[in-house]
Amino acid sequence: MRYTTDFSVEEKYTYLDGLGNHHQSEAFPGAVAFVNPYPQQAPYGCRTEKISGTAFVAPRAENLQTYTYRSQSSYDHSEFKPWHHELETANPAEPTKFTPNGYWWSDFASVSEGDWTGQHLLGSNGNARQKTGVALWVFKLTKDMKPQTVFSSQDGEALIVPQSGALDITTELGRLLVRANEFAVIPRGIRYRVGLVDGKPCRGYIWELYQGHFRLPELGIIGSVGLASPRDFQVPTAFFDGEVIDGIAVANNGNSPWTIITRLDTRLWSCTQDSTPFNVAGWQGTLYPYKYDMMRFNPFSNAAFDHHDPSLYCVLQARAYGKEPFTSVLDFALAGPRWEATEDTIRVPWYHRNTMSEVIFPVINDPALPFNGGTKFGPFAGWMNAAMVPHGQTEEEYQLYLNQDTSKPVKLQDDGVSVTVFETECPLMLSEWAYNTAEKNFKSQASAVYDK
Repeated sequence: MRYTTDFSVEEKYTYLDGLGNHHQSEAFPGAVAFVNPYPQQAPYGCRTEKISGTAFVAPRAENLQTYTYRSQSSYDHSEFKPWHHELETANPAEPTKFTPNGYWWSDFASVSEGDWTGQHLLGSNGNARQKTGVALWVFKLTKDMKPQTVFSSQDGEALIVPQSGALDITTELGRLLVRANEFAVIPRGIRYRVGLVDGKPCRGYIWELYQGHFRLPELGIIGSVGLASPRDFQVPTAFFDGEVIDGIAVANNGNSPWTIITRLDTRLWSCTQDSTPFNVAGWQGTLYPYKYDMMRFNPFSNAAFDHHDPSLYCVLQARAYGKEPFTSVLDFALAGPRWEATEDTIRVPWYHRNTMSEVIFPVINDPALPFNGGTKFGPFAGWMNAAMVPHGQTEEEYQLYLNQDTSKPVKLQDDGVSVTVFETECPLMLSEWAYNTAEKNFKSQASAVYDK
């Protein structure tokens, strides 16, 4: 029994454990101010900078804010100006393609290779300016970001999922190593830098949440344990790029200005500043990046008959406020390795029409697979079923499952590939390139997922 992924890339950072906790981390002893978070004289000559992720008066259990203690504030910078708006990746057209079809992508061949700034907008719903809905981006990384350059998004919170390969991410609050079968969440506005591990390519996707924050689902009648445990989420520890000289924290700002690239309303803007963003000697609060190893997920399964709803695989959700109860902007479910023991039941989902739009991506959970780590990927890139689009099995697939022996339990998704499922409450509009490269009305979904 594996409780964690057998990663080929060894972990090199340390973490705090627990999602939803009030955390504190110091790069130097005593760097976080004691009791008074905003003293006249902060430790190590630092300045106090607060990052608020929710309304000041949000309920205490949902209030997200963090105090940082940094050698220089992020206040001093040049004017933000458009950054390469001649590029589709920096100034994408608004997604407009919307049909009652399912879509299938065998590979995102039209997505160009590059660094973290070269993300391609696959689709979106809602509006970043009104803080409603989500956007979906895909990436193929073949190089690190340029020196002294960082990225942030003012549009929303980023859920980053590598399908294969690994990402080395340095944020203002610390460092994360994010490998295939892990995901990371970086809050809105947090500045970070993304590099490769040993120069090996990485590809994957990003859900950018325009409204609210990703949270663990309530367990309800399940009880107090199961699904994703809060203690299994890992939070970075403080990282200060510099040293203490005569009691003062002195950052390594480099010999040239830092470039801050920011996404606003899907477009990229940039400014410069003299100080490194990685000058936080300590921080304390409830707003922070985190990551999660999906092999730690504890799924449930029917023990007698029938096939339960995918809500029982939910890892994270983003709640939709002001709508019908229990409605989500986005639900993130995981179909990973698990036992199936139902009898007299077809062991793949029923034919289905769903009020939610479903987007499916495979993720490598076995680093030894031959197609892990490159820009070309198998078994497929992804698919989407729009709201109320019928999906299920072909007749050939149905007959195969119809005649399977169900008297013995079987292990599903145990061949090195997990399936991540995302359900959006509002329909997803596709970008021109995504629509043109998709196979419409694809039917062999069950074989693609269950019989690789």
